[in-house]
Parts: sequence; structure tokens; C-alpha cells
Amino acid sequence: MTKLFRSTLVFGVVLAASAVGFAQAGDATYKSKCASCHGATGTPSAGMAKLMGMKPASDPEMQKLTIEQISTAVKAGKGKMKPVAGLTDEQVKEVATFFKGLK
Repeated sequence: MTKLFRSTLVFGVVLAASAVGFAQAGDATYKSKCASCHGATGTPSAGMAKLMGMKPASDPEMQKLTIEQISTAVKAGKGKMKPVAGLTDEQVKEVATFFKGLK
């Protein structure tokens, strides 16, 4: 039982570390591709929010979105947002993870 507990604990730590790595890697992509509209901290300017119908990352509705839903919006666009061009699938997942972590 102790071995199982240790293995589970190690797996959890590795999984958490990889999520942190994805979020950190997504920081640079977010700054270069997303922050001009969504704001550096995930809060768009009042004018941009009104023009594009955006909500801040901290909005409960936005917090409910999954990484997959955010990734789909980045790849395909959503509402008035056009797809973000020039990103690999890994970069999309990284930036989605970063955005999900914004409060």
C-alpha cells in the first residue's frame, strides 16, 4: 500500500509540474498573440470588451471553459474573434493553459 501511495504522489507531482510548465511556456505566446486584445492580465480594456463582446478571464463563465474549449477558440475563432494563425498544436495548448490560469 505504501508503494502505491508513493507512486500516486510522484505521478501527481509530475503532472502538476507539467501543467506549470505549459502555463509558463504559454506566457510568451499569450503576450505576443493575445494580450493586445485580451489584456496583459486577461482583462480587456473597456472599449475592446464592448467592441468584441469579451469577458475577462476572471469571469465565472470564462473560468468554466476547459482547456479544449479555449484551444478550439484559439484555432477556429469564436464570436468576433478570428482564429489565431501561426501556432502549433502545442503552442495552442500552452496558451490555453496559460489563459485558464489567469484570475
